[in-house]
Amino acid sequence: MIRFEQVGKVYADGTTAVDGLSFEVAEGELVTLVGPSGCGKTTTMMMVNRLIEPTSGRILVNGEDVSTVDPVRLRRSIGFVIQQGGLFPHRTVLENAATVPALLGWKRSRARARAAELLDLVGLDPGTYGGRYPAQLSGGQRQRVGVARALAADPPVLLMDEPFGAVDPVVRERLQNEFLNLQATVRKTVLLVTHDIEEAVRMGDRIAVYGQGRIEQFDTPGAVLGAPASPYVAEFVGTDRGLKRLSVTAIEPDDLDQPPVARLDEAASAAAARLRADGARWAVVLGKGGELHGWVAAEALALAGEEGTVGDLARRMEAWVPVGAPLKRAFGEMLQHDAGWVAVLDGPRFLGVLTPAGLHEALRRSVDADVRGVGRDEVEFDSIADA
Repeated sequence: MIRFEQVGKVYADGTTAVDGLSFEVAEGELVTLVGPSGCGKTTTMMMVNRLIEPTSGRILVNGEDVSTVDPVRLRRSIGFVIQQGGLFPHRTVLENAATVPALLGWKRSRARARAAELLDLVGLDPGTYGGRYPAQLSGGQRQRVGVARALAADPPVLLMDEPFGAVDPVVRERLQNEFLNLQATVRKTVLLVTHDIEEAVRMGDRIAVYGQGRIEQFDTPGAVLGAPASPYVAEFVGTDRGLKRLSVTAIEPDDLDQPPVARLDEAASAAAARLRADGARWAVVLGKGGELHGWVAAEALALAGEEGTVGDLARRMEAWVPVGAPLKRAFGEMLQHDAGWVAVLDGPRFLGVLTPAGLHEALRRSVDADVRGVGRDEVEFDSIADA
């Protein structure tokens, strides 16, 4: 969808902002451009909609050289989101969101209907917020209006310049989550500029790590964190890149251990005998359909004698995550609940448990898979438990 071919930008004073960039962004892909201030990432993005003109090379959007397209028409066909939304203070929220459709000549009723639809999509009730002015909104709400405005004319490409940088960390994380959910629905081709490696890792399908005017590494978040291409990249992503990688490594069924299981309607005495024979101290409690109901201690089953069922003694399972969640979330659950493992579910259905050793091995397997360019299921190594 977006292709850079040996693109350079040299200013009149001789400063080289961008030097020989060549990369591609696939349709529906979100690519984050990350690096220190002055490295050329914003210049790169602004050359796509010709707010800055390159001095060499070509930029193509959907196969068309942008230098051959009228700049005004080009900018109206590309969504653009900046810090704090860049809203017009004298226009209502609904009018702001309808700006581009109105410029494109849409009928007023159609433009306002589309604006209302997008406001609702970004979590702002148009009936409540549509008549307000930007000054009456919080920073996070203004940012959502900015995203709605950028999407209003349904552009195939979206450019985002530090879109979540002007809000506090709690709101920033919420906005990031909301945008990722939105992106899963609309699947725009996105270039997102940030100076924050945490945000780049969290948001990007791929990351372009900038040095001075050049891309030092262009790869998936997992590969950038697990196998930095140079000492510069390793220093930029930080010595805690292993911890950062927890947030981009998903829990897979092969990462899980299978603990003892007791059924909800099973006699306590029968379950106690089985656990005693296996030398187990506890069991996961499941319903008839394999749904998770909690856990039970072997000691509690033994004390129940011949009376009662497993369900009578089951305790609530506090530490659990859905399959596919990042390892970071599982690690957080372990810490929050002081748990030695977390249950992993597929909907209500129990799949297994993730232990600290399993978490560590999943991380190692993910790193090795990226280094070797293979799937995680193709990586084999000695288990920590076997060492």
